[in-house]
Amino acid sequence: MPILSTLEELEAIYGAPAETSTIKEVGRITAEYRALIAASPFAVLASGGPEGLDCSPRGDERGFVRVQDEKTLMMPDRRGNNRVDTLRNILRDPRVALLFMIPGSGTTIRVNGRAHIATDADLLASFAVNGKAPRTVIVIAVESVYFQCARAIVRADLWNPEKHLNPKSLPSPGQILAALSEQRVGGEAYDHAWPDRAEKSLW
Repeated sequence: MPILSTLEELEAIYGAPAETSTIKEVGRITAEYRALIAASPFAVLASGGPEGLDCSPRGDERGFVRVQDEKTLMMPDRRGNNRVDTLRNILRDPRVALLFMIPGSGTTIRVNGRAHIATDADLLASFAVNGKAPRTVIVIAVESVYFQCARAIVRADLWNPEKHLNPKSLPSPGQILAALSEQRVGGEAYDHAWPDRAEKSLW
């Protein structure tokens, strides 16, 4: 099986990108990019550390990632599973990447930058929801921003409700945990308790 090993071989297959693919990348958050970030309720945050790479889903109300200025984003670290893989990575390697998605839109926004973890009490309080502040805020110094074309979303037909699967047709979290733990944890009780547990711990 042929395997590519040089940039020259890669470029021979794909050629040079069109101007529309390169001019869209800038080192700041423009007014247009700010509007798209403000419309997004969901992003995927990528980071890396000594243990490897991590890709973490992040979601909240639209605009949950705050555009502090054209070079700075702020993201509250809401409650989760306490693995804190992303935060561990940032402490040792600040490089991060964000992919913002907007339900109903094919356009996604990509941001690359360097992050640090803030614990200032006033900053945390400014992100409070229902009286609950995050324990930390991820502050990202923006290095590059650009939009991604809609082809992947169109091919996936991602926002078409007629293509959505019934969750009951898939292995549930409880079933996965039970299988991996030889029935020690998870199971039907875990799945049954999840909706109430989630409602009480979203923020």
